[in-house]
Amino acid sequence: MSETVSPILRIVVAIILLIVVAPLVVPFLMSISDTAYIVFPPQGFTLKWYGEVLANPEAQGSFLFSLELAGIVTAVSLVLGIPCAVGLTRFRTPGQDAILAVILSPLIVPLIVTGVALLQLFSMLGSRATMLQMVIGHTVICLPYVIRSVSASFVLVNRNLEDAAAILGAPPHVVATRVIWPQVRPGILAGGVFSFIVSFDDYPISMWLADGNHFPIPLYLYTVIERSFDPSIAAIASLMILFALLLVLVIEKVFGVSLARMAS
Repeated sequence: MSETVSPILRIVVAIILLIVVAPLVVPFLMSISDTAYIVFPPQGFTLKWYGEVLANPEAQGSFLFSLELAGIVTAVSLVLGIPCAVGLTRFRTPGQDAILAVILSPLIVPLIVTGVALLQLFSMLGSRATMLQMVIGHTVICLPYVIRSVSASFVLVNRNLEDAAAILGAPPHVVATRVIWPQVRPGILAGGVFSFIVSFDDYPISMWLADGNHFPIPLYLYTVIERSFDPSIAAIASLMILFALLLVLVIEKVFGVSLARMAS
């Protein structure tokens, strides 16, 4: 028997959605204003600010570097996070709770503190490999998202299906690809998407580890704000938001995993 949703619950959900979505809409509205400065509500309508941003070589370079960095960090996080999640959920190891607490600690420690600590560590080691430093720094903050998401998927795997497949003669690789993978795929994809977006939008870690040749888009946005305060800033922010939404939609269409299932 289906249950009807109470009007009060609908109102609460609508208010939460409004609170979440409203800040995302404001930059877009400010980016279409034809004034030479940011104003809200917007005055007039123009898309010239988007054209200026897309034609700016500095913005293009920062955007492409952020894509490259986020892609590498996502791949590294998945390679390290999936085996770790399997080990934490399917095997009992001494100090398992302590290990999990250490791995997830970047979610609790302020990112600015993590960034300063990484800068001091790399300075002590005398490292000058900026790209490697940024990959390590971003992986530190992205890995917990992958492990948390993948671990939840493995916890919810129906072990009876695995046993049934093994009893019917399926070899281990068939059980892994035909039984386990369909159940954990949403969690792995969600972890990858979260990792990519967190790395792509990260500012606190990049602020301490970046240099002139490795300059991600969040740092570029900050430098633009320092130089001027025109609607091109809102255009950059809007493009970053749209890119994140587009990434999730592409994952949904290509892999057939619904947004609701990924979020769950």
